[in-house]
Amino acid sequence: MKLKDVVERLHLSVLTGQDRLDQVVTGGYASDLLSDVIANSRPNSVWVTMHIHENIVAVAVLKDLAGIIIVQGRQPAPETLQKAAKEKVVIMVSDLPAFETIGKLSPLFEGGT
Repeated sequence: MKLKDVVERLHLSVLTGQDRLDQVVTGGYASDLLSDVIANSRPNSVWVTMHIHENIVAVAVLKDLAGIIIVQGRQPAPETLQKAAKEKVVIMVSDLPAFETIGKLSPLFEGGT
């Protein structure tokens, strides 16, 4: 599945990386603990979080994630968006809470992460 399919199906707003929506996504990971994401997420996954600070970009780059989905309609700081644009990280926003976002995301990846 491509990232643009995830954006469409979950009705996400894309804040950065609009030119990278053809990336293949293999699964997802949900956590608000950065060390947990570093230890357990897999490359090409989307990360579901409520964090909006610029450290999320560094984690996404480190783990080669397909993108970040920020939940509850939270908006990242301008510094986060600037860093994401520079590092070519896709940041998307869901208006739904994490539980509902994950519930809609999970069925898209049978046997995913």
